[in-house]
Amino acid sequence: VARARAALNVELPVRALFETPTVAGLAAHLASAAGAARPALRPVERPVPLPVSHAQERLWFLNRLEGLTATYNMPIPLRLTGAIDPGAMRDALRDVAARHESLRTLFADADGEPHQVILAPDEADPRLTVTAPADLHGTLFADATRGFDLANELPVRAHLYRLGEDEHLLLIVLHHIAGDGWSMAPLARDVITAYLARRAGAAPEWAPLGVQYADYALWQRELLGDENDPGSLAARQIAYWKDALAGLPDQIRLPHDRPRPDRASHRGGQVAFEVPAELADGLRTLARDHQVSMFMVLQAALAALLTRLGAGTDVPIG
Repeated sequence: VARARAALNVELPVRALFETPTVAGLAAHLASAAGAARPALRPVERPVPLPVSHAQERLWFLNRLEGLTATYNMPIPLRLTGAIDPGAMRDALRDVAARHESLRTLFADADGEPHQVILAPDEADPRLTVTAPADLHGTLFADATRGFDLANELPVRAHLYRLGEDEHLLLIVLHHIAGDGWSMAPLARDVITAYLARRAGAAPEWAPLGVQYADYALWQRELLGDENDPGSLAARQIAYWKDALAGLPDQIRLPHDRPRPDRASHRGGQVAFEVPAELADGLRTLARDHQVSMFMVLQAALAALLTRLGAGTDVPIG
């Protein structure tokens, strides 16, 4: 869907792929939607103040509401084998911050409204601490869970731990306002590419990025329009979700073995299990027969389970 949107510059909803899962069906759908071309995502002149995207606005609000918590910290640990040059690593982090504006963006507050302040590359210096911790687990936890002051601090920091003569652990901590799960691999790749270049005494050679996140934020604002304009896409989306979520319970009421805390700790757990091959084949067949994804099948199963456990039939799953 994303590739079709980008190539054809047409707003294609995800559900269209499931409702018309053939090339002919999608072609007809796209033909009918041809008049609703989207604005092109491209580098544009930056206004002052520079607006944030809606995702950045949410995370900025939560950062102001919760304070310096680690709820939206994203730690990326990389175990490194061989001799490490800390100076080259510092230069590599500067290179990566220079390449990606989102890594050198602060969030200022003007009358309760956030806006982006993108630092120049020579003003942005991601911190790299180099230590040989006696308690690696404790140090890792402390560094990974220290909050970010988004108004005054870059949304990325790094720690290099010496574990031995030729063994190190690099911990990069990214705030969710600057990246997401998809960002992890490109970020790690760029750090490694820049480090190898700097260790060889050269600057990294990579193609310039076509657009930056600030360009996307402005594109998103143009696409959605003003929510106070009833004809805008933003207003229509808000009206749809207000109707769809009307009466939604604020929590899932299930039988539990301990009182619900007054404040969420956000400290979740993980349970690993394996699905037998026969059951997995059955799930794939069910998804194929109903022309849905495996995710849809599993989410429906979870909702059905919660209903059986007493959650009712209006079940919010986040």
